[in-house]
Amino acid sequence: MITNRWTAVDRRGFLAAATAAGVLLAVTACGTGGGGAGGAGGATGAGGGDANAALTVWFPGNSAPEIELVTKRLVPEFEAANKAKVQVTFVDWAQMSPKLNAGFAGNSAPDVFGHGPAAAAGFAAAGRIEPLDDRIAALPAEDRTDLAPYLAGGRVDGTQYLIPLGGNGVLVAYRKDLLSEAGVTEPATWAEAAEAARKLTVREGGTIQRAGLMLQSAKIQRVQSFQGLIGSEGGTLLSQDGRKVTWNSPEGVKALEYFAGLYSGDARVSDQLGRDFANQPAGQNPLATGKAAMVSATAGQVLQMVKAVPGLASKIGVLPPLKAADAKTFGGATTGLFVNADSARKDLAWKFTAFMVSEGVNERYAEAVGGLPVRASAAQGAYVTGQPLLKPFIDAAPAYQGSPNVPAWVQVRDVLDKHLEEALAGKATAKKALDDAAAEAGPLLAAQ
Repeated sequence: MITNRWTAVDRRGFLAAATAAGVLLAVTACGTGGGGAGGAGGATGAGGGDANAALTVWFPGNSAPEIELVTKRLVPEFEAANKAKVQVTFVDWAQMSPKLNAGFAGNSAPDVFGHGPAAAAGFAAAGRIEPLDDRIAALPAEDRTDLAPYLAGGRVDGTQYLIPLGGNGVLVAYRKDLLSEAGVTEPATWAEAAEAARKLTVREGGTIQRAGLMLQSAKIQRVQSFQGLIGSEGGTLLSQDGRKVTWNSPEGVKALEYFAGLYSGDARVSDQLGRDFANQPAGQNPLATGKAAMVSATAGQVLQMVKAVPGLASKIGVLPPLKAADAKTFGGATTGLFVNADSARKDLAWKFTAFMVSEGVNERYAEAVGGLPVRASAAQGAYVTGQPLLKPFIDAAPAYQGSPNVPAWVQVRDVLDKHLEEALAGKATAKKALDDAAAEAGPLLAAQ
């Protein structure tokens, strides 16, 4: 089963707030959706309770393959190796907020719990999660190097709080057959991609019949696409401390002009502006149908396409991160594990967390959920070598840039999204859209 967990995680986002008295954390849904929860144990653990009691772990979501692997195989393996008892509960994303609220308020939150990277800043601000820098520093050097590309997605103000269980990223996938027919070589830069797209675009009158290059432009997806473009220009969305907007820089303007140019003017090379083609049935993706020669896609989306359309696997290629001033793209950590700061079993909680990203274990987990393993060495493993189209996404890990880990990010992101939509629709220049977004988002960042 291949699921696109990463896209869902980032799209739903996270909003945390602490009450002045009880420091009660409010968490919105942040990940894969669905109805109902399942899992093993089902008991709510007491983070500050008896140190000899079972370790309690909450995983978000309701993926049947994930539940089967974790509860029937991984947890028993960990228990046997550590002479410990682990109680696992799978909680539907929509229910994670009230369950965590109740758990933190009643000192019964789990020792370990899963969430998306966007949750990290809010949990850290409320003092709910354990810093993990010392734990990571104690890992063997080869483990730290192997995990390094995705660890950055779990840091807040330079401190590690989240250990990612998986990763994903957005790259440009292309139809080998269409490029060959048009005599187009694989582009290595965004400028070359635009030139290739012009040759690949097919028009009938004023209507595009086949798009040359289609970047994801639906709600929130356009923020991710813009982040990849501005990163490749050497720019950033926010300052390093996360308190100031930097997206209206010359690099940002250049990135947005490129993005908007794909969809506007007589030389446009793309259609379906604002449509969520990425989450249509896989067989209807424009790349799968031949309605686009190049599209931005995640690893999960690419695998879904080749699974849905027989014979497509040999026709699809995936480009390395395209370069402008730099080669960056949107991506990074997906769901990960936090250790409860009030847990009485922190050593065991860390052992379980480290076990979930250990060599071999994490590869099995990634295969079950349809994501990318967080270890670079997994590129030589059976899961990745059995799915050749995964390798470009694994190799691109050092180029991935995730959403800023700041408490106000979801609100700030929505502001930016609104103004990007104006620019892409030709209702505002790139400069005006980014300046207006900066003016609106600035106070949100200042107040966090």
